[in-house]
Amino acid sequence: MNRLTRINIILEKQMPLIAPFSLLLGVAFAPFFIHLQLFVPWLFALMTFSGSLGAGFRDMKKAIQSPVPLFCTLFLLHVWMPLTALAAGRLLFGSNPHLVTGMVLEFTIPTSVVCIIWVSIYRGNAALSLSVLLIDTLLSPILTPLSLKLYLGSSTAIAPLDMIRDLLLMVAFPTLLAMSLNQYTKGEIKNTLSPKLAPFSKISLMLVVIINSSKAAPLFKAVTLKLFAVAITMLILAASGFVFGITAAKILKQKQAETVSLAFGSGMRNISAGAVIAAQYFPAEVLFPVMICTVFQQILAALTGFILRKIEEKSHQVV
Repeated sequence: MNRLTRINIILEKQMPLIAPFSLLLGVAFAPFFIHLQLFVPWLFALMTFSGSLGAGFRDMKKAIQSPVPLFCTLFLLHVWMPLTALAAGRLLFGSNPHLVTGMVLEFTIPTSVVCIIWVSIYRGNAALSLSVLLIDTLLSPILTPLSLKLYLGSSTAIAPLDMIRDLLLMVAFPTLLAMSLNQYTKGEIKNTLSPKLAPFSKISLMLVVIINSSKAAPLFKAVTLKLFAVAITMLILAASGFVFGITAAKILKQKQAETVSLAFGSGMRNISAGAVIAAQYFPAEVLFPVMICTVFQQILAALTGFILRKIEEKSHQVV
């Protein structure tokens, strides 16, 4: 095992701690890190490229042949959860449109690349998860600004063309490049380049969280009762994403592998992408609901994995 692989394994195991620690670091040293915003899109592009090297166009073909769980996940991601967040935001924080915008933005961004790791750990349907990730990622330059306009209307001022450009640079183009290289090398690049980039991808994630949290530092340093309520609300909403995924799988009578993929696919979000969008196009208050999710997303994923394992054990006992 080479040094880069060892570093990657260490970082992977510590991800539930690394994300909140990075947020605290960005808040503590905000005056320094806030000047590094220029590098965030490029760091994020590296993360997306690295995370997509194992993906191929054939994975999408496999999932499209059994489209029900695929479309169900996309429905939860871009219709059910944004509407739930919008309803909760307007009910609880309707007097502050920036906070409502941040809550909705968090649930309009694509699913997380990291969900693939959790799906593999708990033996989910890898082809389904990769397809959701790829389709969601490639559509994000259109879906994210369109969803914000659709759900928030004139209550938020956005520059859709600039947002589309940034999402193409950070998400769509790196994904297409990685998939094309995977196809060209017949999957060999996954075994050669991917292990070398993996630790740098996780370090990039740390830097993105650190730099973006520096913009919201004043809010984190002076947390009010309202912001604390926002944090609790986002925790409940984020947890409900996993619950809705499991519930939908049970209603549709999906097998355990598809249940795992639905749970993580609908529950996890590409928070870094949301933070970049929030930091570049909105006031700091919009960034707070998005960034606060970095504190508990990986912890919620670990808890979901534990619940899924218990469900599987129980089903085996019944049989």
